[in-house]
Amino acid sequence: MNKIDPSLYIHNQPKRTPSPNLGKDEFMKILMTQLQNQDPLNPMEDRDFVAQMANFSSLEQMMNMSKSIDTLVQSQLISPVIQYSHMIGKEVSYQTFDEDTGQKKEIVTSNVIAVSQKDGWAIFELENGEKIYADSVLQVRDKQTEGESSSSESKGSG
Repeated sequence: MNKIDPSLYIHNQPKRTPSPNLGKDEFMKILMTQLQNQDPLNPMEDRDFVAQMANFSSLEQMMNMSKSIDTLVQSQLISPVIQYSHMIGKEVSYQTFDEDTGQKKEIVTSNVIAVSQKDGWAIFELENGEKIYADSVLQVRDKQTEGESSSSESKGSG
């Protein structure tokens, strides 16, 4: 009579912790195990195999889409104040409009002294007391660079 090897008893097997997530690697392992252990007299039909491969492809696409959505959500969580904080100290030019007629008046230039937000939009607070939306800026200049170029221009013309 053959004896049963005690190492095969369930309580002597190493403990495994199942993963709560079924990813593409686990799905492929299941599929490969299924193919290796199929009945040779009654193998898996082609359409079953194709259906499982389609499920695998869908799973992979959903995982990639989930990662893309997570990235999008994280980028949307960045505050406009943080996104535009580098504009503090920059000189910006913007178009002014006549409030009554809506006609363009003039292009005004001022320095950004603070950045705030309203309804998710960045607002620049300017040295001249105006507050403008970030998307209304026509031109951005570094104050120091502009000062250096105007002083070199005045030297050349004199």
